[in-house]
Amino acid sequence: MKEDGEADLHEIDRFDRGVGWIAYPGETMERASHALAVPNEDGDDDVWVIDPVDAPGVDDLLAEFGSVAGVVVGLDRHERDAAAVASRHDAPVYVPEWMTGVAGGIDAPVRRFGRRLADSGFESIRIRDSAFPPWQEVGLFDGETLVVPESLGSSSYFRGDRERLGVHPMLRLTPPRAALSGLDPERVLVGHGVGVLEDAGAAVEDALDGSRRKAPGLYAKTLRSALGI
Repeated sequence: MKEDGEADLHEIDRFDRGVGWIAYPGETMERASHALAVPNEDGDDDVWVIDPVDAPGVDDLLAEFGSVAGVVVGLDRHERDAAAVASRHDAPVYVPEWMTGVAGGIDAPVRRFGRRLADSGFESIRIRDSAFPPWQEVGLFDGETLVVPESLGSSSYFRGDRERLGVHPMLRLTPPRAALSGLDPERVLVGHGVGVLEDAGAAVEDALDGSRRKAPGLYAKTLRSALGI
């Protein structure tokens, strides 16, 4: 599911103010990271890095878009390489104020944020905050770009029949409809797999609407894959 060792940066999701990458393109999890450029008051661009998995070439990729203002942890188990990337760029790691059990494991300065991610222009969305299963996840949305770290994904084990995006297998019976429906983003960036850069609002609604109905087929596909049949 997840690879270690020497990373091999594979670029994804490039648009005029952002880019993504997968550090281990051969792994089943397809852990995706993103960088979003936001103009600041000085007329330059601040870069916000989301859930990074480090790889050779990441710093050069980030430099194309501006200077790193912060690194965001979007899921309570997505510390990934946030501290390493933040430290190299002398930037803090940003964690939602309600997300517990994360900051203590980050070897870098940590700042908390509430309804807005500092002065990035991104509003935060509390997608999930539950004790069972343990799951704390924040989404980010600026009216155009929606970032969903875990609840939606495009890796094969997320997607049911004819889905461009799928709800996480553990949430198929309880999709995050209240948090994510009706936003109508231009693009959706996810923490596992490539994003959706066209007709993204429809992809989100299709994923939420078909979550329960397509769950049996997805579970059967996953079982067949695990058994090699």
